Amino acid sequence: MYPKEGLHTWRNQFIRFVGVGVTATALHYGLYYLLQRLIEVNVAYTIGYAVSFVANFYLTAYFTFGRRPSWSRAAGFGGAHLVNYLLHIVLLNLFLWLGISRPLAPLPVFAVAIPVNFLLVRWVFRRK
Repeated sequence: MYPKEGLHTWRNQFIRFVGVGVTATALHYGLYYLLQRLIEVNVAYTIGYAVSFVANFYLTAYFTFGRRPSWSRAAGFGGAHLVNYLLHIVLLNLFLWLGISRPLAPLPVFAVAIPVNFLLVRWVFRRK
């Protein structure tokens, strides 16, 4: 009915991406929430991001796009996430500066950065 790269495929990948994203985001936020009480907020955020990054890579490869992890995909995923991480840190500090509390500041960050991340990661996994 739809071509291989048509709307149907894109929609299914997006739905799976959301499931993986919820899992990775929950892991990221959970670690951040625990650590931000003990250590500097940017360090706590970075640790949470790094741990969720590894889980996210494998879940994205296998579940979202049905591809085997490879070094080239890891490099592309890492590049996409480097851009995403920088966006996260800038937004986190902006929202903290605007007066949002430390425990809640990541929530608007996720709302902005997750759609951007989907487009970057989809490009990495779908390129030939």
